[in-house]
Amino acid sequence: MMEERSKRVKGRVVLMKKGVLDFHDIKANVLDRVHELLGKGVSIQLISATSPDPAKGLLGKHGEESYLERWVSTISSLTSASDTEFWVTFDWDHEKMGVPGAFIIRNHHKSQFYLKTVTIEDIPGHGPVNFVCNSWVYPAHRYTHDRVFFSNKAYLPCQTPGPLRKLREQELEVLRGKGVGKLNEWDRVYDYAYYNDLGTPDDGPHYTRPVLGGSNFPYPRRGRTGRPHTKTDPKTESRLHLLNLNVYVPRDEQFGHVKFSDFLAYALKSVAQVLVPEIKSLCDKTINEFDTFEDVLSIYEGSIKMPSGPLAVKLRELVPYEIVRELIRSDGEKFLKFPVPDVIKANKTAWRTDDEFAREMLAGVNPVIIRRLQEFPPASKLDPKLYGDQTSSIREVHIENSLNGLTIDEAIQKMRLFILDHHDALMPYISRINSTNTKTYASRTLLFLQDDGTLKPLAIELSLPHPQGEQHGAVSKVFTPAREGVSASVWQLAKAYAAVNDSGYHQLVSHWLYTHAVIEPFIIATHRQLSILHPIHKLLKPHFRDTMHINALARHTLINAGGVLEKTVFPGKFALEMSAIIYKSWVFTEQALPADLLKRGIAVPDSSCRHGIRLVIEDYPFAVDGLEIWDAIETWVREYCNVYYTSNDMVEGDDELQNWWKDVRNEGHGDLKDRKWWSEMKTKEELIESCTIIIWLASAFHAAVNFGQYPFAGYLPNRPTVSRRFMPEPGTPEYEELKSDPDLAFLKTITAQFQTLLGVSLIEVLSRHSTEEVYLGQCENPEWTLDAEPLAAFERFRQNLLKIENNIMERNKDKRLKNRNGEVKVPYTLLYPNTSDYSKEGGLTGKGIPNSISI
Repeated sequence: MMEERSKRVKGRVVLMKKGVLDFHDIKANVLDRVHELLGKGVSIQLISATSPDPAKGLLGKHGEESYLERWVSTISSLTSASDTEFWVTFDWDHEKMGVPGAFIIRNHHKSQFYLKTVTIEDIPGHGPVNFVCNSWVYPAHRYTHDRVFFSNKAYLPCQTPGPLRKLREQELEVLRGKGVGKLNEWDRVYDYAYYNDLGTPDDGPHYTRPVLGGSNFPYPRRGRTGRPHTKTDPKTESRLHLLNLNVYVPRDEQFGHVKFSDFLAYALKSVAQVLVPEIKSLCDKTINEFDTFEDVLSIYEGSIKMPSGPLAVKLRELVPYEIVRELIRSDGEKFLKFPVPDVIKANKTAWRTDDEFAREMLAGVNPVIIRRLQEFPPASKLDPKLYGDQTSSIREVHIENSLNGLTIDEAIQKMRLFILDHHDALMPYISRINSTNTKTYASRTLLFLQDDGTLKPLAIELSLPHPQGEQHGAVSKVFTPAREGVSASVWQLAKAYAAVNDSGYHQLVSHWLYTHAVIEPFIIATHRQLSILHPIHKLLKPHFRDTMHINALARHTLINAGGVLEKTVFPGKFALEMSAIIYKSWVFTEQALPADLLKRGIAVPDSSCRHGIRLVIEDYPFAVDGLEIWDAIETWVREYCNVYYTSNDMVEGDDELQNWWKDVRNEGHGDLKDRKWWSEMKTKEELIESCTIIIWLASAFHAAVNFGQYPFAGYLPNRPTVSRRFMPEPGTPEYEELKSDPDLAFLKTITAQFQTLLGVSLIEVLSRHSTEEVYLGQCENPEWTLDAEPLAAFERFRQNLLKIENNIMERNKDKRLKNRNGEVKVPYTLLYPNTSDYSKEGGLTGKGIPNSISI
């Protein structure tokens, strides 16, 4: 008896049962208990990592199946998803079987559960064995292959214990799938597809959109769903009903229970996207335009009333009760009441100043576009055969008296001239955009770096294509700062047009394309080619959390034909097509922050400085904070990679790593596969640089361009997204209105009231941190790896981030650094890591770097 007991080991299993939230779940829960009574429970079968079985082709020896104990009697919540702990007893002769390194789990229940961890308490002579699973396990009949989990020990392919190698390869084959067929919620397939799911051509030509991906419109790939094509266009994938949010992504890539609940709760205020015609018709009967800035402020003070009487009845017919309840809020009356954005908390008018207009190019929501001007007048890279002469019409006479005594040549030589240039990106689309209700320009904004480190706007150029055809060049007007009379009102409008350009480019390119879209192929390739046992998989996985799901939801409701983005951002139905043209010039290696700053001329080479660069604008909050974060990430990645790769030969000889990089280049970013800037992934430096860029984009860069949206753009006059009429010309009624009531003219020009409500509602959702957020320097499970050196390096990374947090706070207190707060009194905290805050504070905090693009 004692000998038999010595051949048994205990295991502790932590899982989350499927939440019992509707009738079907209650039924499934009852059936699960019946299955347990019939002996059809949940079994686990250990697999040896050290003892091969010749009868199984040298796979590790398999133990006997053991079942989770006391499923029926173990109490778990019937109203929410919560952790439940079970025990399991294994028959395991360690002298014959060795150390387990994997296990097979079979779920014979009716419903799925979320398996968190399995811990084998003690293997004699070895100690405990930990399995960090974090995966949904569906009923066994849903799978064509057994569900296999590996212990949390990292191995390069060539170092994998022999008994586990075939299992490692088989698991990757399962994740790659067959490349055809519809994918179901229990499938675990990571595969590529074009962005051919944005349009609904069956609804008519107005909802047709081009396929993004391929030679015409190159684009990063998205995750394949396998839905059938539309009837009208065999190249377009059919779409789910807008209220059906079950867009396929591998189940483990979906939001957690709490986060999805939070997301849906906040997204209720954006339900207008489903009901645009209906709600618009209701609102138009009571409210039309913002007539004054006080009207705009009223949406934050809650004075827009919920329609009453028959209108309220109609609204309740259109949406479920829960949605109406959220729109009405707790007082039963206020409709679409928003938090006060940071940019108007301390001062309701400071946003209108030239200083704040310029400061936000360095410390606002889109601080990644401004560059140093190195030639005058500013030139264009557009093909003159197609677009004629697009050279700027800004001349010396426009700016020479605003350079603090310098000539233009001296200002350029002393690196004092800068430009926010949206001309080339937008000009090819301006004619088509202006054929709709939008009326806008392609803009260039020149700025001067003053002695106190702040920027001063010098001139704004607004350009339209030549009326006789684009091949004849641009027709441009130049506007310069003014403080009094109608000239001051014209200047305010010129800044608004420039802000419209910047807002649209920010949302489409800086935010969507350069983070969400470009990262998804890396996620897919990682799961297809890097085993979960691979150290690089373990390094990158935390930075991929929730990204595929938020991207799928974006394709479903945000960037689709007629979606919120098209309704609230000036390019409208041309938005995604325009981003595809910009993607042609995307360069992966230039996404490294030091390389980006050098490219934009914001930094210059200097061997005496960290990274070998020196900032031209010393008080550039995004760059200063960003370089510290970049350095911390790079140091962490370098220390981690050096644990597993001691030579360049090990990088080049790593088959999984090479297949991963090949998959990224040839498939995920396949439209750019022939670009010479791709590294060959043959050296440790290439691996370190690539991983650092991926982590930087998925964490800090995304935080910098996402979580400032509501603080700065929640007040739409500061960051308008649409312009509806051109600059008023002298002698016209619009010009007379601008003279007599400049505020009304301004509001009639920028984003309309309904678009404002819809746009503000959207960015409030996007700017919120989840209460489940995992920030840079944090990890979901402290036992994510067994290897001591990476754990020690990660703790050094965390400590480094804590120092950076303190540095940022100290800089924000330094009154000499005028770009850190500005007249609006909004400190720059978008790159504050939040590593030290374990309170799980969510909401509109305006600070914190999540590990991943999780919203």
